[in-house]
Amino acid sequence: MNYFNAVDWLVILAYVVGIIGLGVWFGKDQRNTRDYFLGSRNVPWWGIGFSIVAAETSALTIISVPAMAYGGDLTFLQMVFGYVIARVLLAVVMVPHYLKGEIYSPYQLLETAFGPSARRLVGGFFLLSETLAAGVRVYVASIPVKLMLGDRLLGWGTGDPILGAILLFVILSLLYTYIGGVKAVIWTDAVQFGLFMAGGVFTLCYIPTMVDGGLPALWSRAMAEGKLHLVNTEFSLSLPFNLWMGVIGGTFVTLSSHGAEQLIVQRVLACRTVADGRKALLLSAVGVFPLFLVFLLVGAMLWVFYQQTPMAVPIPEIRPGSGIKANDYIYPIFMMTAVPHVVRGFLIVAILSAAMSSVSSALTSLASVSTMDFVKPLTRRVRSEAFFLRFSKASTVVWAALLILVASLSREVEYVLNAAFSLRGLTSGALLGGLLLVLFWKRGTALPVVVGTLCSLAVMIGISQLEWTRISEAGEPIRASVGWPWYTLIGTLVTLTMAWLTRSLTRRSKHGPPTDPADAAGQVPAA
Repeated sequence: MNYFNAVDWLVILAYVVGIIGLGVWFGKDQRNTRDYFLGSRNVPWWGIGFSIVAAETSALTIISVPAMAYGGDLTFLQMVFGYVIARVLLAVVMVPHYLKGEIYSPYQLLETAFGPSARRLVGGFFLLSETLAAGVRVYVASIPVKLMLGDRLLGWGTGDPILGAILLFVILSLLYTYIGGVKAVIWTDAVQFGLFMAGGVFTLCYIPTMVDGGLPALWSRAMAEGKLHLVNTEFSLSLPFNLWMGVIGGTFVTLSSHGAEQLIVQRVLACRTVADGRKALLLSAVGVFPLFLVFLLVGAMLWVFYQQTPMAVPIPEIRPGSGIKANDYIYPIFMMTAVPHVVRGFLIVAILSAAMSSVSSALTSLASVSTMDFVKPLTRRVRSEAFFLRFSKASTVVWAALLILVASLSREVEYVLNAAFSLRGLTSGALLGGLLLVLFWKRGTALPVVVGTLCSLAVMIGISQLEWTRISEAGEPIRASVGWPWYTLIGTLVTLTMAWLTRSLTRRSKHGPPTDPADAAGQVPAA
C-alpha cells in the first residue's frame, strides 16, 4: 500500500537535505579537537539545553511512549519526576567540576583523583555499553520505520529493508557528525527537538477532531477507563512504575546518564561558563516533562480513537525477542493512515529526526572518549592537533560501522538484543559510583575504584537474571524481576560499598596491625 504522495516525499527529502546542510554549515570551521568535541565552547546555552533533550530522545521513545499509555496509563510520567530532580542536583553540584578548567569527558576527573587506570576502566564501560545500546536503538527503531517507508524503498540496493533502514539512520547522521563534530550535532539536535515536539503537539490537537464528541468526550472516556491514571504510591522493586521508582530510581538513572555518561555530559562541557552549563541543564529539565506528557497523552487519546475507529491496517507479525511490542506500531499506523498528506510527511520526519539525533549523539560521544581518553594519552610520539582531528573524524566513521554491525546482529541473535537493552543499567551504577568517589575522596589510588566498579557490574548481571513469581490482583501467578529504574541505585551502592571496603583493607594491610605503646617501647606490660 502506498501511504505517501509526492508532497509527503518532498517534505521528507527537504528535511534530509536541510538537516545535513545545517549540520555542515554550523560545523564547517573545525581546526582541532577542541572545535570538534567541545564546539569551541561558544555554543549558546539554550541550544545546548534543547540538544540535551533531543540526545536522550530516540525514535524508539517517540514510538514506545505513546504505546505505554495506549496499553496502560500515564504512570510512566512518575519517572520524569526523577529526571527533573536529577538535573537540578547536577546543575548545582557537578557543573562547577565539569567546567573547572577544560576537560573533554567526565572520566578525566577520575584520572586526576585516582590515576589513568580508573579513567580507562570507566571510559571503557561507557564505550561498551553505549555501542551496544545505541546499535540496538537503531535496530528497534528500524522495524516500524520499515513499515512506514516501505520495503521497496528501504530494500533498494540491499534487498533487506531492515538493513536499509539501519543504513539510512546511521549514514545520514554520520554525514554531518563527521564534518561538523559536536557543534553540528548540537544545532541539528535543537532543530530536531522542535520537529518531534511539534509532531506530538499536532497529534494531541488533531485526534480530538476525529472522535465523536470532541475533546470533552475523549477526555471523559479516557478518564473513565483509567487511561489518565498518573500516581501509583505502592512501593515495588518490579514494574509497573510507582512513585518511589520514579522519584528515587528515576533520579539515580538520570544522575548517571546526565552526570557520568559522555553522551550528555559532552554537551555541558561545551558551555562557556558554569552559569551557562547550569542554565542548559535546567532548560532540559523544563523541556523533558512536557515532552513525555505530550506523547503519553497521545497514547491515551489513540486508545479512545481506536475504540471507535477500526485500524486501517493490521499490526504486522512480530518476531519473538525483537524488542518491539504490538502496541509500538499504534502511533506509526495512525501517522500513515489517519492524518492528511503533507502533515503525514512531517510526522515521519519527526520519527527520523529523533532517530538521527540519538545516532549522531552516540557517534560524537564515542569518538570523543576513544580519542581523548584512550588514544591521545597513550600516544608516545608528539602529534599535532591536525593529526588528532583527522583521527577523531576517522574514529567517527569506525563507530558508525560498529553501530551498523550491532544493529544488524540484533536481528539474528536474541541474547545480544536482550543484553544490550539492559547493559546501560548494568554499567550506569558503576559510572555514577566512580564519579561520586571523586567527590567524596578527592584523591586516592585506583584499586578501590576498579574493584568497586567491577563488583558492581558482576552484581548487576546477577540481579538482571533474578526472577520470582508473584500473584497479580486477578489471582494469577506472574513472573517478576527487579525493574530497570532500580539498577543504577543498586549498582551505585555496590560500587561505593566495595570501594570503601577495598580502601579500608588496603590501608590496614599497608600500615599493619596496631601495636601496643608498651611493646613499641620495648617493655613488657604488667599482668
